[in-house]
Parts: sequence; structure tokens; C-alpha cells
Amino acid sequence: MNRSLAGWMFAGPALVVIGVFFGLPVLSALALSLTDFDLYALADRSNLRFVGLHNYLELLQTPMFWKALGNTTYFVAVGVPLSIAVSLGAALLLNAPAARFRALFRTALFAPVVTTLVAVAVIWRYLFHTSYGLVNWALGHVGIAPVDWLGDPRWAMPTIILFAVWKNFGYNMVILLAGLQGIPQDLYEAARIDGASRWKQFLHITLPQLGPVLLVVGVITVSGYFQLFAEPYVMTRGDPLQSTVSVLYFMFEEGFKWWNLGRASAVAFLLFLIILGVTTLMLRLGRRKELV
Repeated sequence: MNRSLAGWMFAGPALVVIGVFFGLPVLSALALSLTDFDLYALADRSNLRFVGLHNYLELLQTPMFWKALGNTTYFVAVGVPLSIAVSLGAALLLNAPAARFRALFRTALFAPVVTTLVAVAVIWRYLFHTSYGLVNWALGHVGIAPVDWLGDPRWAMPTIILFAVWKNFGYNMVILLAGLQGIPQDLYEAARIDGASRWKQFLHITLPQLGPVLLVVGVITVSGYFQLFAEPYVMTRGDPLQSTVSVLYFMFEEGFKWWNLGRASAVAFLLFLIILGVTTLMLRLGRRKELV
């Protein structure tokens, strides 16, 4: 049997499943974004009209969309570097030669990744409660006045960022730990013989060797953090003063609160284009650094 034909026979069922459950919904959503599909069209398809790019142009003139995009950009700009830094720090500690009980700590640090996001978000909401939250109780014992973490526009998004970092850093930690274990130890031995300090070893050996892994981790984290939804939905409902409304949360309200499904689909594809543009830029910058 032809190897090419055998390959298609093995991949065929998976491709059919992907096409039915991913390809068709994406094409349907794209078509939906070019219409004025709303509650009236849902009741009577004769009310459905083709509007072309009107939904996209209207969104670009909607202040709430730009507010949501600004909040999401803030979340990504602060959360992604912080998450990668925490992941790298944890991976370095687990990879240290003197580290004991590595399997135990690896499991403990990875545990938040596999916990149910909604359940732990509810727990964090109570931890940061203004009146009886554990965080303000601890701050009160050191003389710091209670902070309205989720009710103050200045603190709501930073609190959500801290939660997202705690929830997700374990995934990147495992990837970075695998990258650290793939670095040849001969490089470190030669650097120690030459008198290089640990900091110089980190700068001139660890980081360059981890470059491709850090690029992959960065792309995965950026694309995931741009899809912020569950955290503000559970913890703040987009408040206070819409300071935690993300693009996906705005899309959810457009589609399932106001039933503007055409506009909601347009939001989804605008977000896709933004993620595609940012990740493409990251990949190109990463490849340039490798060539240099």
C-alpha cells in the first residue's frame, strides 16, 4: 500500500472530527459575523440580513470595545511576563542539584493547573473579601488598613492577574523544567572552571539555551491570556466601573445578554486577528534573535 494513502487513512478520522467540530463552527461563526443575527432573527429567519463588514466597523467605533481591549492588553502586558518569571523561577529551583523531593514539589506546584477554575476563583474571591477575607485579616495584623481588592478599580485587575499567574504558572514550569534538563552540563562545568558566577551562567548559558523554549512558552501564554473570561466573570462580573471587562467578556455580553450574535461573532474574529498578529510578531522577533 502507498505510504501516503496509508497516512491519509490513519489521519482521516481525526481530520473529519476536526472538520465537523471545529472547521464548520468557525466558518459558521465567520458567516454569522457578516449578518445582523439577533433575537429577532432567532425567532424568525426572515429578519436575518447580510450586512457585510458593518459589525466590524461598528465595533471599532464602540467605546466599550476599546475599553475591553485596553483591559485585556493590560492583563496580558503584566500577567504574561510575571507568569513566565514565576514559572522560570520555580523550574530553576526544581532543577537545582540540591533540590530534594522534586516529584512532590513538582506535583504540588502543578496542582493549581488541574483544579477547576470556577471553584478556585470563588475561593479567591472570599480570600480577598474586604470584610472577612484572609488577606485583609493578615494585613490587619501588620497595621495595614483593609483593601477593597475586587471593588476598587485600581486593585481589581491586579488581583485577577495574581490569580491567573497562580493558576497557570505550573504548566509553563513543566515545559521550562524539561528545557533546563536538556541543557548540557558540560557548559556549566566549563563556565565554573573559567570562574563564571551563577548569575553569569544564568545570563550566558541558561537563557540562550532556553531561548526556543521561552519563545514557545511566551506564544502559548500570550494566546491564552488574551482569552481572559472566566476570572472576571466569576470574581467581578466586569466591575468595578468596567475595569475588568475583557474582550471575551464583552463578546459574551453582546451574544448572550443582548443577543447580538452577529456583533459577538465579529468580536471573536477581531480577537483572533489580534492574537494572530501578536504571536506572529513574537515568532518573527524570536527567529531574528536566533539568527543573530
